[in-house]
Amino acid sequence: MAGHSKWANIQHRKKRQDAKRGKLFTKLIKEITVAARDGGGDADSNPRLRLALDKAFAGNMNKDTIEKAINRGTGNLEGVNYEELAYEGYSSSGVAVIVECVTDNKNRTVAAVRHAFTKFSGNLGSSGSVSYLFNKIGVISFNETSKHEEIADLAIENNAIDIINEDNYVEIHTDKADFLNIAKVLKDNGFIFDNAELEMHAETKVELDDEGAENFLKFIDSLEEVDDVQNVYTNAKYPQTDN
Repeated sequence: MAGHSKWANIQHRKKRQDAKRGKLFTKLIKEITVAARDGGGDADSNPRLRLALDKAFAGNMNKDTIEKAINRGTGNLEGVNYEELAYEGYSSSGVAVIVECVTDNKNRTVAAVRHAFTKFSGNLGSSGSVSYLFNKIGVISFNETSKHEEIADLAIENNAIDIINEDNYVEIHTDKADFLNIAKVLKDNGFIFDNAELEMHAETKVELDDEGAENFLKFIDSLEEVDDVQNVYTNAKYPQTDN
């Protein structure tokens, strides 16, 4: 279990999750469509779709919208053809950035992502230019829970690789292979997570000072405002703050 303080980074993560809620339905519709396209429309045999549906129901998305997204993905309903893309580069402060997108227009998306990098003096690189710094892990988070000890114990029993526990916020890190099983075990035991997904995490971080962090977050905001952007991952370490 992680014992060191990660207060600033946790506060940052919680704020980013809250900010994403405004785009939640758009992101989820795309995720459901792509998951159904790649793995079929049966959630029992398609773990990616099952997780997307859990998020959709938790976000109170109506059943008709969900069914339409699945049917578009399986080809039973006419719709746009989405493509998954990832862009890599560095911010002006040397922070590595990976931008995951789902789009029906690659030219539009790359232009928008490139504009954000250029606007904040960053550099958009080639495929593989920063991804070698990251590993894909499962991240399951619970906001404002009083059951943090029970959640942590159950996750550890099922091979979680790290637990971050601060101010009733619990974040579980898992190996990629164990992610879906741990998410299911937690759910089956009545612990409903606020967010669960595979994310890119870097072991080596670039520490930012207050000014650098402020400018960097404006850059990330600019990227996340792009409609086609699903996720943004970085190796930034934000300034620690006394609480």
